[in-house]
Amino acid sequence: MVRDRGEEQSAAGSGAAEVAVPDLEARVVAQAKELEELQDRYLRLAAELDNYRKRVARERAELIRTAHEGLLLEFLPVLDNLERALAAARSSAGSSRASEALIEGVEITLRLFRGVLEKAGVREIETVGREFDPVVHHAVEQVRVTEVPENTVVEEVLRGYVLDQKVLRPALVKVSTRAAAPSDTAGASQGQGGE
Repeated sequence: MVRDRGEEQSAAGSGAAEVAVPDLEARVVAQAKELEELQDRYLRLAAELDNYRKRVARERAELIRTAHEGLLLEFLPVLDNLERALAAARSSAGSSRASEALIEGVEITLRLFRGVLEKAGVREIETVGREFDPVVHHAVEQVRVTEVPENTVVEEVLRGYVLDQKVLRPALVKVSTRAAAPSDTAGASQGQGGE
């Protein structure tokens, strides 16, 4: 009977091992699948976080740029008045040393102020001699001229500025128009008189 007992124990042990092996294999497979899902989720969350950081950085840079826009727009009249003061001082300058000192002081201030605006990304809009562009120019007058092609800016009334690619203030300009031919003017007068 002793022999039967040992056989029973070994039979019971091998049966338990057979039951435990498939159970362990199933648990390993389940845990491997769960690990794979967690790794996939981790990678997705890491990518989302990276995209979020990039988007926040872009939005922050845009917010800072547009926040400066209002301030820079307020500086433009100051710049205009400095330029007018300099022009007035030059036109009324005699030989007095005081006028020369005023002109020199305003020129230095104007250079510094322009430098600050340029660092902030503000540029002047080119006008005279350029073709009229309604995006950056605002026509205040049409001038009949024969020396330049039609629709060309012939005079700048007030300088315009852009911040990066955005127009802060359009340039106020005078634009050329085709000079009427003498026969066109006479024909128009006769047409009006006959009515």
